[in-house]
Amino acid sequence: MIQTLLVSGYKAHELGIFSDSHEGVYYIKKALQQRIRALIDEGLEWVIISGQPGVELWAAEVVFDLQPEFPDLKLAVLTPFLEQETRWKENVQEKYQEIIINADFVDSVSRKPYENPQQLRVKNQFLVQKSDAILLLYDEEKDGSPKYYLQAAMSKQELDDSYKIYFITPYDLDIIVQEEQWNRNE
Repeated sequence: MIQTLLVSGYKAHELGIFSDSHEGVYYIKKALQQRIRALIDEGLEWVIISGQPGVELWAAEVVFDLQPEFPDLKLAVLTPFLEQETRWKENVQEKYQEIIINADFVDSVSRKPYENPQQLRVKNQFLVQKSDAILLLYDEEKDGSPKYYLQAAMSKQELDDSYKIYFITPYDLDIIVQEEQWNRNE
């Protein structure tokens, strides 16, 4: 049974998305919602993110959108270190703060501001250990930040074959785009 799901994927800039009004955000959120909704039916209670801009913050918004229908669904934001948002653009900081305020649980893995990349590795391993499964927006042909979570998840899966790794791929997104276009043309 999957009670805790770690959700991550590319940062917005890795996807070439520089505004939440970009149409890709709609499709990514739709894909996240479909996957999370399916896992709620299997007992999902917590979605965990580290609060990174892009897929993680969009996943938080999806959780908030689902909570009226599924009031037992909760969001945990476990940041890698304190004040991770200080170098982000102001609009991203505002969105992040809104998510932090509305999350059910917020904490930092390291109780210090950024010191070195080791804090990110520790965060990846810690969040994978605290989850029953991971959902990654990931393209095997496009390198990027999700690969570090994937490595940690694969290591856990080698030791615990009940740990699940789920993907949202470019193909999955293409299907959603096609379905939406088909529905609009009916």
